[in-house]
Amino acid sequence: MMLDSLMEERVRKLRHLQALGFDAYPATVRRTAAIGKISDSFPAWSRGGKKVYVAARIKSLRDQGGIVFITIADASGEIQAVLQKTNLKDFDLWKSSLDIGDFVEVGGTLFKTKRGEKSIEAKTLRLIVKALRPIPSEFYGLHNTETRLRKRYLDLLTHPELRDLFRRKNIFWKTIREFLTREGFLEVDTPTLEATPGGADAEPFVTHHNALDTDFYLRISLEIALKKLLVGGYDKVFEIGRVFRNEGIDAEHLQDYTAMEFYLAYADHEDMMRLVERMYKELVKAVCGSTITVYDGKKIDWGKKWPKIDYYTIFREKTGLDLTGATREELFRKAQEKNLQPERRSGRGRLIDFIFKKTVRPEFIQPCFLTGHPLDISPLAKNDAKNPDKVLRFQVMAAGSELGNGWAELNNPEEQRRRFGEQMKLREAGDKEAQRLDEDFLEAMEYGMPPTAGFGLSERVFAVLMDKPIRETVFFPPMRRKD
Repeated sequence: MMLDSLMEERVRKLRHLQALGFDAYPATVRRTAAIGKISDSFPAWSRGGKKVYVAARIKSLRDQGGIVFITIADASGEIQAVLQKTNLKDFDLWKSSLDIGDFVEVGGTLFKTKRGEKSIEAKTLRLIVKALRPIPSEFYGLHNTETRLRKRYLDLLTHPELRDLFRRKNIFWKTIREFLTREGFLEVDTPTLEATPGGADAEPFVTHHNALDTDFYLRISLEIALKKLLVGGYDKVFEIGRVFRNEGIDAEHLQDYTAMEFYLAYADHEDMMRLVERMYKELVKAVCGSTITVYDGKKIDWGKKWPKIDYYTIFREKTGLDLTGATREELFRKAQEKNLQPERRSGRGRLIDFIFKKTVRPEFIQPCFLTGHPLDISPLAKNDAKNPDKVLRFQVMAAGSELGNGWAELNNPEEQRRRFGEQMKLREAGDKEAQRLDEDFLEAMEYGMPPTAGFGLSERVFAVLMDKPIRETVFFPPMRRKD
């Protein structure tokens, strides 16, 4: 039967019930407890033949003449309801009117079948929602990836394991929040709209504020606002919030996603690495139940001590180029040699980062800290006093990806202004992702920001732990509009 015919049949049933005076969408529902709670304490709930009420969606219907078995499920579990002609008023009406997907309220006594199946013998039944569309598995299934992502509610409805994935995601953010709170950090909220986007190399989304008649940008990171709070006197702050980047779509990138950043005053990047390693190990264990995970068929051991790997050394080993003296032109030629198709307007820093991501980063499978980054790719990090071409930065690397970014924060306003100037030159040359001169931030820094270490991660970490593309781990990823 085609979808239109199935819907017409359901509407016909609805109209028939309405003509008989039944409200198919009542405002109140009787519900003694969630199904899972009843199931967990089944002997207590069934003792003495007490009447209980459950309310849930019909998952299956088995008509055996004078008796109908229906499986009903809510978010906590499922139970079998037994409808018998001898026990239930309007049995024939409900037998002919109910469909898979409808919500019902069932009142009755609990018992177990001969097979030990937990059941409720229906004494009363009430339709509380008539579903006008059949769930996909009834007539064609739900397998196409784009359809699943576009109609995520159906994906969740037909794939219980997906609902479990998002419960794990709740554990992911909850664990980070609890870890940082236990370490004495203050959770804060900062604006999503910014006059000047900053804190990352990314192209922002722009919007217009009608009341102020001013253009604003959706933030591309949480960094700048949190640093201003350090100027204001806080020592330990963190935020978990949405950020937006107007960039390409792939297995690792979203344009609208949740990130976390935290800042620790009077600490350096070495202090931060020790804190981050502890946090990740606790996080992985809480989400996965073990410090061993699998990504793309490779076993990853998060529980071992994480080694430190120097950026310049690994870059030279994998590409043959020494970044100490490599010019922009040499980097461009190397990218061409490797068939990476670099953009001709890219500056030296952008080329370093581009080559690294394409040729070096995929080699990092086991967790480690990548340290000693070039100044060219780190406009907000403090210089390494031992080598002015490097900064005091680290990245968490694993599963062939960057899974966290930290550094000793640059707090010299004059040096920050100089670096912003270099970034603005790149913007003028056509680099849309180069950072912008932020006078408001510079003014704040001129009042003095304490020595600080900062770190940030995104939900990409969760996607790696789940061994899935990142779009599969968010409820409603951005999709191309269907005309």
